[in-house]
Amino acid sequence: MKFLCSQSDLNSNLSLVSRAVPSRPTHPILANVLVVADSQKNRVSLTAFDLSLGIETSFSADVSEDGKITLPAKLLNDIVSRLPEGEITLMVEEDEDSESQIVALKSASGQFQVRAMDAEEFPPLPTVEEGESLQLPIVMLTEGLKGALFAASSDETKQILTGVHLTGTPDSLEFAATDGHRLSVVETSLSPETDEEADEKEKIPEMPNLEGFAVTIPARALRELERIIGNRSESDTIALQVDEAQVVFQLGYQRLTVRKLDGAYPNYEMLIPQQFTRSVCLERKRLLSSLERVAVLADQKNNLVKCTFSHEEGQVSLSVETQDLGSAKESMPAEVTGESGEIAFNVKYLMDGLKALPTKDIKMQLNEGNQPVIFNPLGGLQMTYLVMPVQIVK
Repeated sequence: MKFLCSQSDLNSNLSLVSRAVPSRPTHPILANVLVVADSQKNRVSLTAFDLSLGIETSFSADVSEDGKITLPAKLLNDIVSRLPEGEITLMVEEDEDSESQIVALKSASGQFQVRAMDAEEFPPLPTVEEGESLQLPIVMLTEGLKGALFAASSDETKQILTGVHLTGTPDSLEFAATDGHRLSVVETSLSPETDEEADEKEKIPEMPNLEGFAVTIPARALRELERIIGNRSESDTIALQVDEAQVVFQLGYQRLTVRKLDGAYPNYEMLIPQQFTRSVCLERKRLLSSLERVAVLADQKNNLVKCTFSHEEGQVSLSVETQDLGSAKESMPAEVTGESGEIAFNVKYLMDGLKALPTKDIKMQLNEGNQPVIFNPLGGLQMTYLVMPVQIVK
């Protein structure tokens, strides 16, 4: 195998696939990245796979000899990222004194030799031969992931909650994530509301009927997908294939495959109250800025912030009190409907949701101090963020 490519191409593609390399591989080959050179297409593909998440990508190169080999991902990444910009030659050299192969990397600054492992040992990425296949606009995935991904659980003992649940209707795709303390639900739709938007829609390929579609995808894989689609045009589409075990996303020369999460996702719609006795409308960025300031004094154990809303004064006050550190209080104007009162939150959960809400103004809806509180954007994206309050000890 021998090919010539640019340092920037090799570096960026290597960085992408390396995120699927396990930190504690169950087999030595899984710590490697698979490199395949194709002289007919003049492309080099890179693949990493931890037996659950797999990422494959390819880039243009001047391939003079076909071949495939696996190289230690971390070592290769460390070398390539430090090489100067310019051309790199990568070629396999036979080592007569050893059964293993040696790969030489040559650049303008010098040469490196890295011991390789046979590509035949590398497990193939799963494919989806039968099952559902959809073409989704990237804008749907971008909006849905931004609004829901942060709320997924990081607790591996609640495995189904470590994913994002996607469900479809004839004209929309809903994203939901919860960790048991908060819930975020985003409904993404491409139905135009104005003539101008209708003109824009003509540029977007027709969306499939998603009715009956449902899958729970690990949040870790979706974070990698977010990175892949981050610099793509929102009018692009991505292929999504799902069978009983696997989910595959294909975007141009990049492919991400992941084992879907088994089990029934909680019926989160039952958690969302339908009626409220109080509502508060206020400016999102102002509330977030105030929270960030008062949170400096929040107790690290419970991260508690108290929110007092006054109908008479038309304002919301945030206060934090920590015995060992001190206290803080900030107020801001708000439109309060219903009785005045107070409620307490974990400040991190509140800030996470406010960062994900996409509009200038938001509405907070609530009942009693121990019941779920709902945050919605005023206008724009259809998003519901539910947070469980913290009991205030009198």
